[in-house]
Amino acid sequence: MPERIVIQPVTRIEGHAKISIYLDDDGAVSSAQFHVTEFRGFEKLCEGRPFHEMPGLMSRVCGICPVSHILASSKACDNLLGVEVPRTAVQQRRMVNLAQLVQSHALSFFHLSAPDLLLGMDAPPEKRNVFGLVERDAEFARRGIRLRQFGQRIIELVGGKRIHPSWGAPGGVLRAIGEAERDEIRGWIPEALESAEIAIGRLKGVLDSMAIEIEHLGNFPTLFLGLVSPEGGLEYYDGVIRIVDGEGNAVAEGLDPQRYLTYLGEASEEWSFMKFPYYKPLGYPGGKYRVGPLARMNVARFAGTPRADREMHEFKQRSQGAVCESFHYHLARLIEILHAIERIEEITQDPDLLGSNIRARAGQNRNEGIGCSEAPRGTLFHHYQVDDNGLVRSANLLIATSQNNLAMNLAVEQAARYFVSGRSLQEGMLNRVEAAIRCFDPCLSCSTHALGQMPLVVELRDAGGALLDRARRG
Repeated sequence: MPERIVIQPVTRIEGHAKISIYLDDDGAVSSAQFHVTEFRGFEKLCEGRPFHEMPGLMSRVCGICPVSHILASSKACDNLLGVEVPRTAVQQRRMVNLAQLVQSHALSFFHLSAPDLLLGMDAPPEKRNVFGLVERDAEFARRGIRLRQFGQRIIELVGGKRIHPSWGAPGGVLRAIGEAERDEIRGWIPEALESAEIAIGRLKGVLDSMAIEIEHLGNFPTLFLGLVSPEGGLEYYDGVIRIVDGEGNAVAEGLDPQRYLTYLGEASEEWSFMKFPYYKPLGYPGGKYRVGPLARMNVARFAGTPRADREMHEFKQRSQGAVCESFHYHLARLIEILHAIERIEEITQDPDLLGSNIRARAGQNRNEGIGCSEAPRGTLFHHYQVDDNGLVRSANLLIATSQNNLAMNLAVEQAARYFVSGRSLQEGMLNRVEAAIRCFDPCLSCSTHALGQMPLVVELRDAGGALLDRARRG
């Protein structure tokens, strides 16, 4: 009889979810689903609030990437005011966004994924964590902690707090910074650059030993979407949308983020609280696409900083078209850390960073505003409609993790088909199915609008739905 395996909770990710693996009569995997089981409803919480409150309110969506929501929200509110943000505020926003990328990517690589990558997928579960990594290589683990501290310290120095800073605002930012803050940031740069390059070299050194995982943990063609500069370079704060296919060919160039609803749609399924965005011209589910570090490496033609340009050029040589192996999200994150540090160093050399003109002020001039920026996990949209009194009538948050939803489900199914066999679960196969999800570093707290550590349940069921086996984490 057909069977179903359930993995719940999924470990080492943000939020709550489970995986269901369906077996056919012969005990082979026929399909798999990644279920998001929590709901927060941030979009409904916005209704009736004054739009000036939105950046502060939206920073509470997530404790890992609050800056992303502050920026997308602030940019949507800039749009409602119809103002041009002063350059000093733009440079602050850019630097803090890059700092958040560094700290978030460092958390993902060193704390959540490095135990698999450096200790091995089959290492004992009690050792396959950050404490096991410290035991194996304390200095490498310390560098990861320091990289994250570097990003968080910039957020604190510029934004006032490391988590949920009350700093971004419609029209700009709320506080200027001085020479002392700038000089402290500069002092971190040499160590941060060295740590990023050491991490890149360490990961490259283990890739050959993980060829099977690279091939079967989410290796398939999709579209890739992300912001690029007008020249086609890596861009995180502003720019236009570029979409390429699995061969690396441009599908769409120069798309205006303000018009995202004309080319992106959202479907829903009864078995998940997370929506399934898709590229409208190809329909659902054919229009599946990926966002985030891997997508940005594929859509951008260059990084624009010397060290990251060298690494990005080598990265692109891993495929004759787009790099489609989801496993390489890990390497893409480290290259982005390197690029972000270089960009932060450039911004600290801009005298406008220390300017006093930090906010453009105006009354409400529009009833609809859309803000877009790149979050660590991918492209983020905030879309507000307000009444004539400035109260939010509706809000739509298109989150990066939800945009990866179709691809994550396909990655889970691909991993399960290759690694899961028989009628019981082994630790190594279970971890590899979870690792397919960790490639994307999903943030379900953001995308489902759920507090807490993400548990995972995997259930194994037959074709008739009878439960055969269950594994629970967390």
